[in-house]
Amino acid sequence: MSTAAAQDQLTLLELQRVDTSLDRIEHRLRTLPARTELSVAEATLAELRDRIVASEAEVGDLERAVRKAEAEVDVVRTRAERDEQLLISGSITSPKQLEELQHEVASLARRRSDLEDVELEVMEQLESAVAHREVLGGDFAEAEQARAAAEKAVADAEMLAAAERSIATTERAALSTAVPADLLSLYERIRADNGGVGAAALSRGRCEGCQMQLPPSDIERFRAAESNVVLRCEECRRILVRTPESGL
Repeated sequence: MSTAAAQDQLTLLELQRVDTSLDRIEHRLRTLPARTELSVAEATLAELRDRIVASEAEVGDLERAVRKAEAEVDVVRTRAERDEQLLISGSITSPKQLEELQHEVASLARRRSDLEDVELEVMEQLESAVAHREVLGGDFAEAEQARAAAEKAVADAEMLAAAERSIATTERAALSTAVPADLLSLYERIRADNGGVGAAALSRGRCEGCQMQLPPSDIERFRAAESNVVLRCEECRRILVRTPESGL
């Protein structure tokens, strides 16, 4: 059975308090909500980048389609205006040629109307695509703001944690030096196997490590033990440190 001065055991309990604090700092950083928010913002930005590229391509295609439709309308308009000028000029005297020209003018008018309908439809599609691109741009700007806010929150939390960690690490170094080497080694082994908790207070007959109420036989055995005996919880095997609240 290991032994250590009662004061050394109490110092070990203080060391456990500092180690628990350090573990909580690391857990807080790992589970920081801002980290999740940052990941979501970055994923949103990546998705929006792809959608904006696709939107830009769509706008480009529609702009070319509008220019093509405008060019086709201009060709038909120019030809129709030329034919109408011929009709007005009276230079064509052949009834057959005159009839053919009138037929062509009517055909060009229908063709022009159809092309203008196509042009209008494509222009409407372009207007909608441009509006959609603007919406995506706004969403992207909002996602960038969300990412910046999350990055700041993470940076602030890391800065605070670094300050807390520095203070706790300094305190831990001092406490570790004050604990006998064999007791410290035992503590570190138990702590590694028990989720970071190697020592716990014995409080009113209960192990504060596993929260189990100790049986009367253990209480009697602990009560009879010398103050320098290092007690162990029979349930979780952690070091049990006696305090004025132990109830022994």
